[in-house]
Amino acid sequence: MTETPRGSIIAGMLWMFFISVLLFWLPGIGGLIAGVVGGMKAGGVFAGMTAAVLPVVIVGCAMFVLATAMSGMPVIGALAGAGGFVLALTHVGPLLVGAIIGGLLA
Repeated sequence: MTETPRGSIIAGMLWMFFISVLLFWLPGIGGLIAGVVGGMKAGGVFAGMTAAVLPVVIVGCAMFVLATAMSGMPVIGALAGAGGFVLALTHVGPLLVGAIIGGLLA
């Protein structure tokens, strides 16, 4: 028998994003809760990890490119964009741990 997919990476990413925005006032716990829910919606450990890391990479790269392109001084824009990328990476820790837990629960 073929196994049907239990979830969607896109759905997991959206759940993680919206719950992270709603629980921003809980610094570590909010990301963990968002990761657990998103990992469950993604349907597995690998899908949950992908759903947690992919948006961070996309947003970080977009911040880097846009800050560089929109500033009058490309070097200052690149530094600001790199700072935004590092800020996005700091959020991925609890989100990734929660996604692994949620993927195991799914």
